[in-house]
Amino acid sequence: MQALITGAGGFVGGHLCSYLLSETDWDLTGTIFDPRAAQGGASARLRLTTADLRDSSTVTSLLEETDPDIIFHLAAQSSVPTSFSDPWETLENNLRSQLNLLEAVRKSGRDVTFLVIGSNEEYGPPRPEELPQTEQSPLRPSNPYAVSKVGQDFMGLQYHLTYDVPVVRVRPFNHTGPGQSTRFVAPAFASQIARIEAGLQEPVMKVGNLSSSRDFTDVRDIVRAYHLAVTEGEPGEVYNLASEEPHSIQTLLETLLAFSDVDIQVQKDPERYRPADVPVVYGSAGKFRTRTGWEPRIPFEETLRDTLAYWREQVSGG
Repeated sequence: MQALITGAGGFVGGHLCSYLLSETDWDLTGTIFDPRAAQGGASARLRLTTADLRDSSTVTSLLEETDPDIIFHLAAQSSVPTSFSDPWETLENNLRSQLNLLEAVRKSGRDVTFLVIGSNEEYGPPRPEELPQTEQSPLRPSNPYAVSKVGQDFMGLQYHLTYDVPVVRVRPFNHTGPGQSTRFVAPAFASQIARIEAGLQEPVMKVGNLSSSRDFTDVRDIVRAYHLAVTEGEPGEVYNLASEEPHSIQTLLETLLAFSDVDIQVQKDPERYRPADVPVVYGSAGKFRTRTGWEPRIPFEETLRDTLAYWREQVSGG
């Protein structure tokens, strides 16, 4: 079995490669955008290659070389704040890259299972009576990243309906864990704590809105779900991936602070607030659980403890 993982040098891509190497006998090819991401990442069953997926000829050559049975399309601009500051870069990157991949699959005539990664951001701000959000919830994208994900989602459905490409779509809710960028809330807090403990930052935490609540799943549970989606999911269908339990950002921060012996002050930073934010979001993964038996295994506190441990190691140079 040959699997192609786009965005293999990213946060989720790295965890997915590790999971597939451990739990399958598949041969893997991973695309990366920055050649530096390849350092130390490859193995006997994993080949990493640089590729700009926005270029159609590059993508065509990539599929000819790799001849994949499965494509995990993870490569994307995934930061909501970044999408507000540069909307077109997010839309172009996320839509053009997937279009090039699907077109290359269609033209090849090969039967390739294609995993499209959407997002709970597609649903936008839920009304209280709409919680938990299900696959039937209305789509109300409230930021450019969410718009790009709606486009990817329905592009995948269109290629399944029109060309019979075996596309499976997932809408993961927030996921976090060791290795995630500080553009996201848990590593942003964890990295600051690690720097404060090391004496590299004054003992003050810069934070944004703490009152909102989100549905957090460990990235290691999410990549296990991605594997199940391509092996047991039904082509043409869409599945939520969620813990089904909201945690406030305040609770997340307090949990991380409890893991440290340093006295740290918390300070609001207006620059860390989003232009549009949602008070409470959580989803239902019942459809996917019924289909595959998946459910999260890693507790919220363990995810945060491992995230802080990762940043302590990064700060210490380990």
